[in-house]
Amino acid sequence: MSLGTRGYGFRAIGARELPSIAARAGLDAAQARELAAVAAVLPFRTNRYVLDELIDWTRAPDDPIFRLTMPHPRMLADDDRAEISTLLAHDASAADIRHTATRIRKAMNPHPEGQRTLNRPAAEGESFDGLQHKYRNTVLYFPRNGQTCHAYCAYCFRWAQFVGEPELRMAAAGPDVLIRYLDRHPEVSDVLVTGGDPMIMSADVLARHLEPLLDPRLEQITSIRIGTKALAFWPHRFVSDPDAGQLLKLLTRITESGRHLAIMAHVSHSRELETDVVRHAIRRLQATGAMIRCQSPIVRTVNDSADAWIALWRNEVRLGMVPYYMFVERDTGPRDHFAVPLAAATAIFADAYRAVPGLARTVRGPVMSATPGKVVIDGVTTIADRRVFALRLLQARDESLVGAPFFANHSDTARWLDDLTPAFAPRFPYDQP
Repeated sequence: MSLGTRGYGFRAIGARELPSIAARAGLDAAQARELAAVAAVLPFRTNRYVLDELIDWTRAPDDPIFRLTMPHPRMLADDDRAEISTLLAHDASAADIRHTATRIRKAMNPHPEGQRTLNRPAAEGESFDGLQHKYRNTVLYFPRNGQTCHAYCAYCFRWAQFVGEPELRMAAAGPDVLIRYLDRHPEVSDVLVTGGDPMIMSADVLARHLEPLLDPRLEQITSIRIGTKALAFWPHRFVSDPDAGQLLKLLTRITESGRHLAIMAHVSHSRELETDVVRHAIRRLQATGAMIRCQSPIVRTVNDSADAWIALWRNEVRLGMVPYYMFVERDTGPRDHFAVPLAAATAIFADAYRAVPGLARTVRGPVMSATPGKVVIDGVTTIADRRVFALRLLQARDESLVGAPFFANHSDTARWLDDLTPAFAPRFPYDQP
């Protein structure tokens, strides 16, 4: 593929253009209205690069990148979809549609795993909005300016950030709140800047959020991570955007300060790494001294096969990036449509892991970012004639449990940690007695 879309800059494409997108995929008017119904509840956003360079329109609507980025009727329960579709067909008011959409969203577990409660820090009577502190060494920072993306993944577990309801949004007004928190917590060594996508910000604005972390008095901060999907959905951010050079200089300043800079690249499918422009972007990022680590959930209809992950991990290693995590789709939003059962995900991971060389075996998975911590399924085995999952905590709220193995009874249908029952013990190690 070429360096396509060089002739114009970034422009977000939203739900108003869904009818033409649906027609391009060979869908009729009724099917297009169902897509619009989903987009009235869950966020939809794409751009010309995704449409022109990544989607194989000869395979749409079954193409994996189409499935990755476009609404699908099954993302909503049948009754909910029918209700919204009826409102749209009868030209209901925007207020009526919004009211119905809000009700549907509230039933979709918008903030799973204690994100708004257990992970939200407070100290000395001050609430630190826009931060999360789940693990002792790492703080997540949500800069307000970065709470959108160049395109949205249909399965996004942070969909609640993008639906325009302030009470569902996590965002920090500026870096002052982060610096105040770090001053009080010298144990924090890692800051993960996330969103949304921090790379949606201009280089000037991103610098205002990152440069305070380079203050010599914050010697405790040894690693800065930036979570981004920009490499996959808008690699021009690092190549031809007007401030691309300025952005790369900012990243170079971070690495030259002695901090480790990790670009946590969200890459769901090998095709996202196959255009000339993304490979150019990867080389430019690597030249700053940053390490690119790659992660994605396993998603039904997108990458739910061993062959998909083999191709992805091999491509990542070939390009000098580090395969990092295969996640499990979180229990939020349209999970019922996209989730892969844990048993199937474990088999897919094992088949793919066996087929790749050692340099790709840095990857860990399947991993659940659950309430007690990051739980990896190490495999399925039989102990005392019982079929079980072998699990381990890679990270934990209770640090004493990090690395601790435990077992759960095997299930063909379980999709999340809460669906499992303990084996050989009355409770899981993180459960209260």
